[in-house]
Amino acid sequence: MTSAEIREAFLRYFESQGHTRVASSSLVPANDPTLLFTNAGMNQFKDCFLGLEKRDYVRATSSQKCVRAGGKHNDLDNVGYTARHHTFFEMLGNFSFGDYFKRDAIKFAWEFLTSEKWLALPKDKLYATVYHTDDEAFDIWNKEIGLDASRIIRIGDNKGGQYASDNFWAMGDTGPCGPCSEIFFDHGDHIWGGLPGTPEEDGDRFIEIWNNVFMQFNRTADGVLHALPAPSVDTGMGLERISAVLQHVNSNYEIDLFQNLLKSAAQIIGLDTAALETEAAANNTPVNYPASLKVVADHARSCCFLIADGVNPSNEGRGYVLRRIIRRAVRHGNKLGATGSFFYKMLQPLVDVMGIAYPELEANKARIEALLLKEEEQFAKTLEQGLKLLEGELANLKGSVIPGAVVFKLYDTYGFPADLTADIARERDLTIDEAGFEVEMAAQRQRARDAGKFAIDYNSIVNVEGETQFDGYDATHGQGQIIAIYKDGEQVTEVNEGDEALIVLNQTPFYAESGGQIGDTGLFKNETGIFEVQDTKKSGGAFVHQGIVTMGSLKATQSVDAIVKADIREATARNHSATHLLHAALRQVLGAHVQQKGSLVASDILRFDFANDQPVTFEQLQQVERIVNREVIANTAVSTELLDIESAQEKGAMMLFGEKYGDEVRVLSMGSMVEDKNFSIELCGGIHVKRTGDIGLFKITSEGGVAAGVRRIEAVTGTKAVEVIQKADSDIQQINGLLKAQKDQTVEKVEATVETAHQLQKHIEQLNQKLANFQAAELLSQVQTIAGRSTLITTVQGMDAKSLRNLHDGVKSKLDNAVIVLAGIEGDKVSLLASVAKDFTANIKAGDIIKHLSQELGGKGGGKPDLAQGGAPLNEKFASVIAGLTAWLEAK
Repeated sequence: MTSAEIREAFLRYFESQGHTRVASSSLVPANDPTLLFTNAGMNQFKDCFLGLEKRDYVRATSSQKCVRAGGKHNDLDNVGYTARHHTFFEMLGNFSFGDYFKRDAIKFAWEFLTSEKWLALPKDKLYATVYHTDDEAFDIWNKEIGLDASRIIRIGDNKGGQYASDNFWAMGDTGPCGPCSEIFFDHGDHIWGGLPGTPEEDGDRFIEIWNNVFMQFNRTADGVLHALPAPSVDTGMGLERISAVLQHVNSNYEIDLFQNLLKSAAQIIGLDTAALETEAAANNTPVNYPASLKVVADHARSCCFLIADGVNPSNEGRGYVLRRIIRRAVRHGNKLGATGSFFYKMLQPLVDVMGIAYPELEANKARIEALLLKEEEQFAKTLEQGLKLLEGELANLKGSVIPGAVVFKLYDTYGFPADLTADIARERDLTIDEAGFEVEMAAQRQRARDAGKFAIDYNSIVNVEGETQFDGYDATHGQGQIIAIYKDGEQVTEVNEGDEALIVLNQTPFYAESGGQIGDTGLFKNETGIFEVQDTKKSGGAFVHQGIVTMGSLKATQSVDAIVKADIREATARNHSATHLLHAALRQVLGAHVQQKGSLVASDILRFDFANDQPVTFEQLQQVERIVNREVIANTAVSTELLDIESAQEKGAMMLFGEKYGDEVRVLSMGSMVEDKNFSIELCGGIHVKRTGDIGLFKITSEGGVAAGVRRIEAVTGTKAVEVIQKADSDIQQINGLLKAQKDQTVEKVEATVETAHQLQKHIEQLNQKLANFQAAELLSQVQTIAGRSTLITTVQGMDAKSLRNLHDGVKSKLDNAVIVLAGIEGDKVSLLASVAKDFTANIKAGDIIKHLSQELGGKGGGKPDLAQGGAPLNEKFASVIAGLTAWLEAK
């Protein structure tokens, strides 16, 4: 049966038993702040189990999409290295809300698994576990189902406390809980592993395929269990696991669904898997693809489904987890030789195998591909810079621990996540100094706090009675009287050349920083001196001018000419007015939910933060640009009026984030008229242009996320916008020059160049493989017999771990039934690889060889009985350790 057929059979069976088929809920849990992602089938029914919600059915069945890649349930680091760990999986479940209980739940499970009409699993391959005191469940299995007592395993409190057991489920420290009964399938004695409860239970022979949770108690804060008035059932069976059982394979990555995805991933990356496919066909087994390819296939599922359910890559929360998964997939693709952006192309193969069951993939196809592509492109820059630094640090690394200072430098300078550094370290048998990293992080936070101590707090330094009259809405030049001077935090009557000071005037044309607009700069001057104003801020009702005396001296009570830098003021006004138009355009394109969450208006740039759960697409940004520039070209007058707050609200003025308004407010209206209302109406005390045409030109330069549900757009206007466009034209011209392309051929030529580079990379890899094969043939002359086994022990120069693996594959293809031990030396590092033919693994294991060598050399390593790898620093012991390996092997 295919995975799709198994999914449908499960749902049909439980429908035939009176269950209502319920669609999978979103991966983003609804109204449940306790969960990062939906991680079990029962999540959407949580309120039903708690008695908070009543539905028109008491039996339900579903195939629930789940993600475990963050928070308490996190399988991310195991993906690709084990047979059954995934970031995304499907949970088949049947649920009873106060209807049937243990007897029916167990009977349903047994019938579906063993009946010839359904899955027809061999009964002698199945085992059951029960909580050690759950005699009721034991008797149902033994006396009613007919399962021999020897195949029913009681599991006690094996997790450190009362009811802390693999077979006792709890929603939390308090609330619904109860025993559970798991069903295990025996893959056979050819696979290592033991029954649940034994020391070998972590092996792959006995695999849990079903879990029946019996919610029959309510646990109160005192730890007492109280019987629930309406006991319920929550069950789960992983689709991938049961598919592996029914398709007679031992790894989830060998089932039909993953085989299709893995094959597509190999084709997209350009990985040559012909040899693997030939070997699989000869052995009549699924293709055993590389671990990194498994990571790509698995992560494609979780990333595409998460984006389809509204999660966007970001730097926190769910978005951060998504970004981490994307980056991990991209890096593993790069390890396999992928060049350029590739991961976004995984969506179509996923649609092909899962699109019928989950139509949201096709419905959100354009958005998913666009987000994945953008994230890949951003990460490519981060990865390139970070890896260069990391490689340099690893080349000089002494020991097997990457210092916390190095991990922090990667994070702080290049945005390289610590967990990504840890992932890379793991692949090289290294670890990171997590404690040292945290120390560096703590020091950074303290530096930030200390830096804040040196910032000028105008409110605490300057306490001026009265108010400054602002005369700058229509002027950049005026006169004012000095009413206070502050130097080094103390009020003074005079400042002289070279003194830094704060000066307060009774009236000023200088705008004080407010509402996101920066304070004005310029000059004060009179017959005795000149003061350069570097910033202007408010302190209560006073305007405080910060700066330095550049000539002569200034005294309190003197009058000064106050001259604002007009060009900077005008550029700032252009950006401020453009911000209002941008706000209105975003609401028109994205919806009325868009609200300002902060802004910065300077002379060279505007920055606008706004509420929106999703990134703004490139097409939407272009539409916003067109709307804003349409208003600019219309060149309508900008008007202001003072109104009471009620009148302003009636006029339709928006109340902006973080602003405090008095009884009288300044209402700014601009843009074309639509239904007797201006395009933009907001409350604002800032400086603006006279007509929208004064903005000149508006150009968005970036869009991104700054917090959960908050996006940021940066843009430029006027001559700055012209500079940005001209720079883009210049870049295109340079690219065309390099490509020898006409202007309309840029994209075509770039695509062709990328494809050529891709083909050349494949050719290089093929040449490297041929070189490895050539070296392999030369090494056969060094084969010797040790303890009756053909054995090759050799050291090769200039080989890293990947090259050593290629060389090993070449040797192994020419040398049957042998023990192969290779040591590759590159710089001051040694890469180790050992393989042992299956005929010999009873007496000697590859993992033991590598552990012996790496321990002797002061490194790390290990692996499976037939194949293992390791690494160590090159030191004076190397030659003697390798020479002594012959005697060590003879003793085995």
